[in-house]
Amino acid sequence: GIRRRLMAATLGRRAPVATTRALFLAAHAASNPLARRMKARLGIGAAMFAMASIGSDARADGKRHNVSFEVLSGQDSLMSTSIIQAFESTEKFNLVAEKTTKAILQRDREDSEQLQKGVDFAITKKLIPSSVKLDPVTKISVTGKTASEVAKEIINGLGSAVRRGCVITLQGLSGTGKGTTAAMLKRILPNAITWSNGNIFRSLTLLATTYAEHKGVSLEEAITPKLLASYCEMLEFGKFNGKFDVRIKGLGHDLLVSEVCNTALKDPKVVKNIPTVAGVTQGEVINFVKDALKILTENGVTVLLEGREETLNHIRTPYRFELVLEDINVIGQRRAAQRMGAQAFNALMSQKSFMWKIFGTPSDSQVAAALNKALDEMVKE
Repeated sequence: GIRRRLMAATLGRRAPVATTRALFLAAHAASNPLARRMKARLGIGAAMFAMASIGSDARADGKRHNVSFEVLSGQDSLMSTSIIQAFESTEKFNLVAEKTTKAILQRDREDSEQLQKGVDFAITKKLIPSSVKLDPVTKISVTGKTASEVAKEIINGLGSAVRRGCVITLQGLSGTGKGTTAAMLKRILPNAITWSNGNIFRSLTLLATTYAEHKGVSLEEAITPKLLASYCEMLEFGKFNGKFDVRIKGLGHDLLVSEVCNTALKDPKVVKNIPTVAGVTQGEVINFVKDALKILTENGVTVLLEGREETLNHIRTPYRFELVLEDINVIGQRRAAQRMGAQAFNALMSQKSFMWKIFGTPSDSQVAAALNKALDEMVKE
């Protein structure tokens, strides 16, 4: 029956797409010559796609992948966890993960040193106190947990604050899931927003570079303490057009950050000068943020602020959380899994065509092949 119906399909008789695909699968298992007839009818590209979808699900090392295209499409913590579980026993993955962990820890140390220099400079300018009373930090293990599970632990520690508005700070090493957890909390908590200090640094950099251009001076001459104080006066946080925003008004600018965060604030002249400006404006930004947070919480908004301990220490709130991992190597595994998942997903999406309509979305074996290819490329880096 399979042979007769498949022959009809290959000779041009009409058959439903699902039926044709099912017949091909059965024919491949029952008779390779029949599969070759199907290939001649469908064309080599479609046939290769179909054959791949029913090919062995085994990896090169003989173990089966269990990362489905649906999981891969999520591009979230579930995807990362699934990829880690599928690859954690392979030498290539562990090599990339270990290398990634070392690079992340090194960058974290360098960033912390630079931030502390900026904080120390702000102290010398008497913008922030040399010592601060720290509220206790609640450490939450994220090992083996999804972002949703971590978020629920944090919410359990907030009590009634979630109803009246508060500031929640998230700190921890890169790769522990601060950004993912903040995004999950934003989805769950009522009237919650995430706060980015980056846009304030970019706003100050825009004003400094504009001043330097107008006056024909170097950037260093445009970031004296007096000028930086004047730039801060050009930034205002409040409600504009019915929503909270930052207004940049001065030196010919009249902008809302939400409207220019991906244009004027991402201009090359701004981007390349952010490190220089950020190094001398930690105090200015901390004070601006503190004032903005006060306005937000008074209006019943819950603010999610994730960052590094050096700056978060100057934000007073009883709701301080640190995400930790018992095994720091998991940091590299997570980042490696995120990169593999993104590269594999993009590769599979680039192949999307009429073949998806015929044979459906990529199978587990195709996802495995794409992930392995992404891993091979990362090994070469």
